[in-house]
Amino acid sequence: MFWPPRDKDTRTGLCPAMSWGCRGWRVPGPREGDSPGLCLLQGFVTLRMSFTSSMLTGRWYSIGLASNSNWFKEKRHLMKMCTTIISTTAEGNLEVTSTYPKGDQCVTRNSLYTKTEQPGRFSYTNPRWGSTHNVHVVETNYEEYALLATQISKGTGSSTMVLLYSRTKELSPRRLEMFTQFSREQGLTDDEILILPQTDKCMADAA
Repeated sequence: MFWPPRDKDTRTGLCPAMSWGCRGWRVPGPREGDSPGLCLLQGFVTLRMSFTSSMLTGRWYSIGLASNSNWFKEKRHLMKMCTTIISTTAEGNLEVTSTYPKGDQCVTRNSLYTKTEQPGRFSYTNPRWGSTHNVHVVETNYEEYALLATQISKGTGSSTMVLLYSRTKELSPRRLEMFTQFSREQGLTDDEILILPQTDKCMADAA
């Protein structure tokens, strides 16, 4: 589900990754019919109920991606839906395995996201590019969708990213609108918000 974007990536068939985090997010409140998830406000995570890492495990599809990074602007026309498998370690960290197309091949990337003192928040440092990723699980009902947000910092620059995942290849218009509205609330423009095109390529390889 989530390999982190790289500043100098030139591959085709790009897929977004779980590498988000932030400070001062404005998160939509509970909506009628929603299952309990997470809310994040001004850098603090407010739980509607206790966050359980083990319930986030399993297979996810990337549905939507929003970002104000140069990487996103340059590569968005290449981006496709991809798959990610999440598992937990004994320490409560997340092992993330993402599979995406590269040319005629399917490539798998493994990453480790380290838990923090705040439930639903993780950190990751990209050893190749030296970027720091602060990842928040903003909202999830575990069985249908997960909304994640990240601030990526490198040197003196930073970028914001929002990612929507689904247990299936499709989500309801209501969930898509939730993702779009939340992204706008973070200051992202419509040109920086993308519903990822579906593809069957490399889907079986991630099983």
